[in-house]
Amino acid sequence: MSPDCKQRCSYNCFNEASLEPAVFNRSFLECLVLICNYAITALDDAVLSEAETNYNQLAGMNETMYEFTNCSTKPDGYRLDENTTSSYAVIINGYISPVLVLLTVINNTLVCIVLLKPHMRSPTNAILIAMALSDMFTGLFPVPIFIHFYATERLHEFVPYNWCYAVKVFMEYIPTIFHTASIWLTMALAIQRYIYVCHSFKARSWCTIRNVIYGTVAIYVIATLSQILRFFENDVTEVYIASLLDNQTVVSTCSMTYRPWIKDHVNTFFGIYYWFRVIFINTIPCVSLVVMNALLIYAMRVAQQRRMQLLRQNKKSESRKLKESNCTTLMLVAVVGLFLLVEFPLGILMLCLIIKETFAVSLVSESTLPVASLFSNFCILLSYPLNFFIYCGMSKQFRETFKRLFTGAAMPTEREYSQYMTLPTENGKTTAETAITVFQNSTKGSQL
Repeated sequence: MSPDCKQRCSYNCFNEASLEPAVFNRSFLECLVLICNYAITALDDAVLSEAETNYNQLAGMNETMYEFTNCSTKPDGYRLDENTTSSYAVIINGYISPVLVLLTVINNTLVCIVLLKPHMRSPTNAILIAMALSDMFTGLFPVPIFIHFYATERLHEFVPYNWCYAVKVFMEYIPTIFHTASIWLTMALAIQRYIYVCHSFKARSWCTIRNVIYGTVAIYVIATLSQILRFFENDVTEVYIASLLDNQTVVSTCSMTYRPWIKDHVNTFFGIYYWFRVIFINTIPCVSLVVMNALLIYAMRVAQQRRMQLLRQNKKSESRKLKESNCTTLMLVAVVGLFLLVEFPLGILMLCLIIKETFAVSLVSESTLPVASLFSNFCILLSYPLNFFIYCGMSKQFRETFKRLFTGAAMPTEREYSQYMTLPTENGKTTAETAITVFQNSTKGSQL
């Protein structure tokens, strides 16, 4: 609000406030909040002093001197709909996303139950379990905010003071930690499978369940550290302000300001943060996964050619083993491919944003950015329940184990093949160092 408007409004509030000392402060402050659009704390001495000064300056002047046609201001309160395309956000966040998260929780819980069965335990499956949990929690934490605000009229009101910090934590900070962990776990999955297929002798010592657990813990710790400063970046102050839904009502909301250690270095802080995200959370993992997928696809083509040779030589047992190895690899390639399909748009969007903030070069319009971000995040959420269907469709062992959960049939006690699948060549050598370990009396079928 301009100084003239503040003076005028304060003058009117002084004149209209009760003359009784006991109620003067309350009635005057309510007037400042409801009429003048002040955002103030209870009985703010600074506001009272400023308003009294404004009143004294106007007292005795000719009231007709002041003709104000634009004395409105934008109150300093925290809103969720201020920088979003609310019509899309209400539909996606308020109604579709909670349903997708529910489906993700059901599907990923079933994935974890199946992969934790004794005959399914393996280093690869340990990573798949961690990925399922990361995806589930990425979608689960924002759901209370989605339902409480986006599915109701509360979206168009200031965020209540008691919700301000929770909104930041549950919508931004914690989901980013789990999403970062999910990205790095997917990269670890592709690297591990490449080692299995092309360097299986080394995989016996490198790719163990113990090492996977250590690696998973390290990934979660680093992902948390990459976000830890965000939890402490804001000072949250309670303010009283006129409601956006009922201008005759005063509501308690918050004003968020950066802490002094950030305020003095805002550009440096967020420049480092977003460049770190673009490089280490988007670019390097996505490029690595493209390379790993290409290598795995090439390895499968070599294996398929070898399988045809084995069939011509009537070596059906070896051919079947090679086919099962290829099925497992193909399934993981599909999982990684789905990940890349939904992550690339968000990575490109993040790159455009950081280029704009760093070099003042706008590659995406201001109006397009919120919509693109909303739909990019929605596509990622949409992909979370799909891995379950990939496992069911492409892994016979997963499918059979899942069916036995509901039929009551006994679970297999052993696995027929180890994780160390090979790509043998015609002359007895291998295209990669490989070996197949065969166990007796086990259930047939492909394994994750």
